[in-house]
Amino acid sequence: MQRQAKVWMIKFSLPIVLLMLFASMPSIAAFDAYQFDDPEKEALYKKLIKELRCTVCQNQDIGDSNAELAQDLRRKTYEMISAGKDEEFVLDYMSQRYGEFVLYRPRLQINTLLLWVGPFIILFIALFFLLRFIRRPEDEVPLTDADRAQAEQLLERDK
Repeated sequence: MQRQAKVWMIKFSLPIVLLMLFASMPSIAAFDAYQFDDPEKEALYKKLIKELRCTVCQNQDIGDSNAELAQDLRRKTYEMISAGKDEEFVLDYMSQRYGEFVLYRPRLQINTLLLWVGPFIILFIALFFLLRFIRRPEDEVPLTDADRAQAEQLLERDK
């Protein structure tokens, strides 16, 4: 009986494994391979595709995304770098065309000031209230003679 189970398992698991293997092939072939004549241009390309966000995927850079838009952005980045454009030009082009959202590290401008300064403001407010809570004076309630006598009586009883 066990031998039949093993044969059955091998017989049906092999096609499933092969199907999974062939189904994953298109995702492997989706990445672009660009050739650069200069290692500095290649390094700049790799840096830029990690700094530019795919606006379709929203949480992936264009280097990791398989979306068609990401492929187009990689191609356009390659074309600009091959044409001799610098990093600032490529980032300006992409942000003008797709907005500041395409940049993983948005520039420090008036409209992004809160984004850059906001966490520090929240930190300072939290520290202010924490220190205020820690250093607050204890509320000293004056004891009446009756309270003092009751406390002494309780202490005497515990001895």
